[in-house]
Amino acid sequence: MSMSVDGLVSGMDTTSLINQLMQAEAGPQTALKTKLAASQNNASAYRTVNTTFLAVTAAAEALTAASLTAARKVSASNSSVTASAGTTAVPGAAINFTVTNLASTQSVLSNTEWSSATADVRTVEPAWPIEILNSDLTSRGTVSVPPGATLAEAVAAINTANLGVKASTVSTGGGKYRMQLTSATPGAEGTFIVKSATETPATAGTKFVQTSAGQDATLDLGGGVVATSTSNTFADLLTGVSVTVSKVDPAAVTLTVASDTDSVTSKVQALVDAMNAALSTVKTYTSNASGSTAALKGDYSVTSLAGKLLDAVSSAVGADGSPAQVGFQLSKDGKVTFDKAKFATALKDNPALAQRMVGGTLGSFGPDGVVGGTDDVAATTGIAGRILAVSKSASDATTGTLVALANGQDTMGKDIKDRIAAWDLRLAKRKETLTRQFTAMETALSSLKNQSTWLAGQINSLSSSS
Repeated sequence: MSMSVDGLVSGMDTTSLINQLMQAEAGPQTALKTKLAASQNNASAYRTVNTTFLAVTAAAEALTAASLTAARKVSASNSSVTASAGTTAVPGAAINFTVTNLASTQSVLSNTEWSSATADVRTVEPAWPIEILNSDLTSRGTVSVPPGATLAEAVAAINTANLGVKASTVSTGGGKYRMQLTSATPGAEGTFIVKSATETPATAGTKFVQTSAGQDATLDLGGGVVATSTSNTFADLLTGVSVTVSKVDPAAVTLTVASDTDSVTSKVQALVDAMNAALSTVKTYTSNASGSTAALKGDYSVTSLAGKLLDAVSSAVGADGSPAQVGFQLSKDGKVTFDKAKFATALKDNPALAQRMVGGTLGSFGPDGVVGGTDDVAATTGIAGRILAVSKSASDATTGTLVALANGQDTMGKDIKDRIAAWDLRLAKRKETLTRQFTAMETALSSLKNQSTWLAGQINSLSSSS
């Protein structure tokens, strides 16, 4: 309920007066809105920092002990051969071969042509039913079609029979169609023969012409030894090594397996980059510099995470000592520097040390295998493991400190929003009350003014009559 009461009798700007009074009344709500904005800003800041720690977690997890000790690469002397090495590949292993055959899948076309896919398939050869034979003339099964069946229906019947061949129609132009059968199994294993009803096992296959032979890919390893594959890929040609060939070539190919130091070094660099991004973000959002408006200014729960990251890189790793030996150091501006060349050299000259520094070592019960014996060896956590522990403590979806801090701000914000909404109702009631009071005042003043005018008239009339 509202009405305009401005200056009806009093001449006062009552609307302005009410607005000023409401501004004063809304002071606590305005403070709540400011607090809500700060809470939302803090929650966003915590989540931004958390995103960088999640990146640190991912980079640290990629540097497991297994990835450090089992990074392998394989080189081929011929560009037509590609190879990949798994974790079981043996550094230093090598093999020579020549590519003598590529794999292919058998395919045949009917000698007969039809005028369309709907033409009667039984008016010409092959005679039905047809039989699909293996290369040794054993039968896979027969396919029959009724009188009047079309070429398309015959193709469908062959496919439905599921005899290891796939049928289709092929348009050869000029309104001519043939039937094509292709083996469902690549390589020599998928070889088949199509026997017409008018053929004998000895004459089987004469109603179709072979357009592609079914053969295996073959590698001549020397000394009369041949490796075969139904595809052009040879899995585990060497332990952990998969090889794919793309052309027949009489030139000898040499494959050599080596430790992939570049891969390991790149993963370590990625971890250092992720750490520096996290450290930079923490510094930006917690800056205590004069005049700083950082959302998390001086927040110890966040700045302490940066300190833990730096400690994880700078502290000695067990009995091996300082990580500086393999290229890790701290800079004056609170970042981590990584000497890739120094680390690569360490991987080459002393791989065990580099691997222990980054990946740590597993504990054991010693030679006697007895728990609690004097020869027990304690596990040592490497740089990657220490960094992972810090980042997960910050960013874990359930227990992470940054996640908890952001969720806490969300909870606070929800409570503040409820209080702001309650104030909206309270202020609306207060404005209604003030409007009624000023309206009542104007009404009372109007009544008094009317009475005054009447009295003045009465007094004036008395003076005139006397």
